[in-house]
Formats: sequence, structure tokens, C-alpha cells
Amino acid sequence: VNVIPRMPWLSHSSKTKKNRIFNTMEDDNRHTQSAMERASLRYRETLRPDPVLTDPYIRCLVPTDIQMDVNLDLQKHCLATKFIDDKLLSTIDKIDGLRQVVLLTDGMDTRPYRINWPSSTIIFDVSPDITFRRSIQSLQDVGAKIRRSCLLLHVPSETSDIEQVLCSKGYNGARPSFWVFQGLPLHTLGNFKDILRLASNLAMKGSLFVGELPSSFFETDKSTKMEWMDKIFTSHGLKVKMIEYDEVARNLGKQESIPHCQENVLFVAEQLQFSDVQVRNIRLFFCLIFLVENKTFNSLQMEIWRREFERIEEGDEEGFEEL
Repeated sequence: VNVIPRMPWLSHSSKTKKNRIFNTMEDDNRHTQSAMERASLRYRETLRPDPVLTDPYIRCLVPTDIQMDVNLDLQKHCLATKFIDDKLLSTIDKIDGLRQVVLLTDGMDTRPYRINWPSSTIIFDVSPDITFRRSIQSLQDVGAKIRRSCLLLHVPSETSDIEQVLCSKGYNGARPSFWVFQGLPLHTLGNFKDILRLASNLAMKGSLFVGELPSSFFETDKSTKMEWMDKIFTSHGLKVKMIEYDEVARNLGKQESIPHCQENVLFVAEQLQFSDVQVRNIRLFFCLIFLVENKTFNSLQMEIWRREFERIEEGDEEGFEEL
């Protein structure tokens, strides 16, 4: 029996073993209230005469007795939501085969239902479990459904290892992905760095990470904000660009003033390095070359290695035909 030797440089451990965002659920009520406020902003925008964003399902997530003043100024949150939606769709439309979207949100995100997803899109919703379950029940009660050729999978943000759960649910780091960060309740800047580390480990090179960063995380004034963000993102292998809300408004044909009381930062970042899976595949490839050149194994073993490598590289797209 020919034994395939284990090369010392073949084994590869993840850049991080754990990606835990929360330790307890003590702040559930406060986070739910913040999520409700953002949902109310989207509902109010939907009711405006010329909305930048229309959400046909958001009504079921806000209180029945809520009063809306549609004459108030356009809010940054709605501009950010519209920008993210457009960037998301324009990007995944260019992806062939299985499309992966990771939503890091507050549990009241209606994107899985209101967006016209391309076929074979798998959506991973990472959000507080209680808020998500309440929201999905309300959405289902009003008839909201995911497109049949797509799949929605929830990952509780309270889990001890988000990376492991995402992978166990079918996330494939050898396939392109699009990451959205908007509303996910985080306690500290360290929690956001955990999110960046998560994306750095899992996102295939070239994937995009788009979202809104809360102002409470900034350790500097506005003049050096870009330099600070660049340092944080670059340290995790991501190239970041800040997007001005006024620029988004102008591109949408909105000339009205935008309130400056909300100092969140809208950003687009690109993954510049290989995901953990890509790194493993590269090492497998060079290991295979080494074994072939040194005639270490027979043709049957070579075929087994080739099939395994192709399976990992292409990703598992089975199951969508049955949806």
C-alpha cells in the first residue's frame, strides 16, 4: 500500500479560532429598540411622495399605532440602505453560479424578502436570535416569502463561533461573496474587529464588504477618520473607501439637505487577500505537484486528490434545483 506522506507545510490553521460577538443577551431590549427605530425610518421613507427606498414589508415590523411625519428630512440610514442595496445587486448579478450574501444586521432586515435575488443565491443572516425570530414570524404572517430558487439561513450573532456555524451551513470560502454590515449590535470596537477578522478569514479574494460603521467606534476626529479606518481595515487585509452621504443623495437626484446629527460612516471595502479555504487549496495544489513530481503515489490516488481539489474549489451547489 502506497502511503501519501503528510507535508509539514500542508496543514493550515485558521487566522482565528473563535468569532464570538456577544457574551450575553442583557442588552436585548436596547438593541431591539434601536432596530425598531431604524425600521421606522425605512417605513417613513416608504410613505414619502418620492422615496429613495420602498420596503413593502416593513410595516409589519413597526408598532401598529406609530405616527409618521413624511415631511421630515431624508435620513442617512435610508440613503445608506439604498446605496447598499444597489451595490449588492450590481455586484452579485455579475457572479456566475452560486451567489453568497452575508447580512450582518439587527434582525429586522427585510432584504431577503424584498430584493429580487438572482437564482441560486444563498443568504446568511447573522443577527440577534430573538429579534430575528420575532421579525421572521411577522413577515411570514403577511405572506413574505424567499424566492424559490434562493435560500435564507440564520446564524445567531450570540453563537460562540460564527465562522464555524457559517461553514457548517454551507458557506464556501472558495466562492465569491458579498458582505453587508448594517445594524448588527456591537458593544466595542473590538467586536467590530472580530467582524473584520471573520470576513478576512472567510471572504474569497475580491469579495466586497459594504456597510455603515457607528460613530461610537471612532477614536479620532473627522479630519483623520479616513486614515484611522484605513489602518483598521488594512490590518485585516481589506482596502476601504469612505462614501459621503451627500454624494449618494446627489446620485439619486436628491438635492434636499441631509441631517448631520448622525455621524455614521458609510464604507465599501474589498478583500485583498485569500480566504482560509483558498490558502488551503493553494497548499493542496502545490502538495499535489510535489507528490506527482516525486512519483509518491499511484494513478488512483492521484485521481482521488484531483476530485477532492475540484470539489473544494468549485463549491457544493447541490440542492438549489429542489428549492
